[in-house]
Amino acid sequence: MTHSLPVTEYSRRRQQLLAQLPCASAVLLPAAKLRYRNRDAEHAFRQSSDFLYLSGLSEPDALLLLLKSAEGAVESILFVLPRDPAQETWTGYRVGPEGAVQTFGFDRGFNLDQQSVQLPLLLSGYERIYYPFSAPVDNPDGLAAQIQRCCQQLQLKGRSAQSAPQQLHNIEPLLHEMRLIKSEAEQQQMRRAARVSARAHRLAMQNCRPGMFEYQLEADIQHSFAQQGCRFSAYGTIVGSGANACILHYTQNQDAMQAGDLVLIDAGCEQEGYAGDITRTFPVNGRFSAEQKALYQSVLDAQDAAIAAIKPGACFDDPHQAALRVLVEGLVANGLLKGDVEALIASEAYKPFYMHRTSHWLGLDVHDVGDYQQDGRSRLLLPGMVLTIEPGLYIAPDNLQVEARWRGIGIRIEDDLLVTALGCEVLSKDAPKQIEEIEALMAQDRTGLLDAKIALADKATNE
Repeated sequence: MTHSLPVTEYSRRRQQLLAQLPCASAVLLPAAKLRYRNRDAEHAFRQSSDFLYLSGLSEPDALLLLLKSAEGAVESILFVLPRDPAQETWTGYRVGPEGAVQTFGFDRGFNLDQQSVQLPLLLSGYERIYYPFSAPVDNPDGLAAQIQRCCQQLQLKGRSAQSAPQQLHNIEPLLHEMRLIKSEAEQQQMRRAARVSARAHRLAMQNCRPGMFEYQLEADIQHSFAQQGCRFSAYGTIVGSGANACILHYTQNQDAMQAGDLVLIDAGCEQEGYAGDITRTFPVNGRFSAEQKALYQSVLDAQDAAIAAIKPGACFDDPHQAALRVLVEGLVANGLLKGDVEALIASEAYKPFYMHRTSHWLGLDVHDVGDYQQDGRSRLLLPGMVLTIEPGLYIAPDNLQVEARWRGIGIRIEDDLLVTALGCEVLSKDAPKQIEEIEALMAQDRTGLLDAKIALADKATNE
């Protein structure tokens, strides 16, 4: 499988990574392996994000090698599964060594079964090897073991000690810092991921009815993703109605939805590896109760405050602090907490109602790579960073410290934000979140909506 990003995008990334390394350095990065769900039935393959970032290749069991010689010359090499017509009949076509060069822009390609011979030759004379330390170290067939065998082989063959790499370094800090800043091409992918995800959330609002099961809304979400060209979710979809919304990572999605309850949907598609991540909360019957409306507006105001804090030069923690203050003010205003706002924040009295952070990085991983602190301080936001803003309030059904009318209400509102030169861009803006907007959308005539969908489908077919 190839991706729509140009080959030059991946080549540029490899060049950028190598430019940060000293001469006489090599980078080794493994592809993901196939995983089996039972016996010989495979899980859908998903490439390692780091490997995908540098190669664009969505095949298992490959190995990427980047070289920067003692003189500073650079080379990119890809070891891939060999072409095998008999096997490809069953599992699909492989790129092969020729495709590694012609399609993916590598300087050289080798069959994977050549790596035991070629690696010692290619690594001879290099002083440092960079590889991901997160790779398992106790796997006899894993990358760490391969590197060790390769170095031993170089020394046992009688070459000088200088011929074999003497230093091992973790490539992940450098690579993950690169991934933190999204290029223009990446930003376009993430705009589409957010747009596709937002449309699915709109559909769920339009289709929701009391008596439906949570898994039926999940099916609507998945169907919408696939219909728009995104076959897979970026993570397990959460559809939690009633008290289930108070479980942060609820994925059972098995209960019938009741009139008078809210339903929280946390769902995002994967667009060529890049994640959308949106949460919306709305009433099953299309109308917020007074209590639901009060808490929802508090969460929405908190999100607005957090988004307003996003700009270049702000700290990553600034949106969280802005959201936290508004949430605590809302809890006090609605009588769920009592006391001084500053004191309540300092004592973390809000934790029973808001127990998670407001943001995380977003990219090839839904909880994307990149440090949140630098030099012991919250890092500064820069243009090209993408993060979520997702404040929430969760009133546990067994919380006897609050009035019964509040119990079992869970609310989270989450959007995807791109830091720009002037502030930020809300990538997921197409997903409704204003109370009036949600209620109006859910009140629309379903017959008219269906007719409109059929008309659009007919128009697309005729075109």
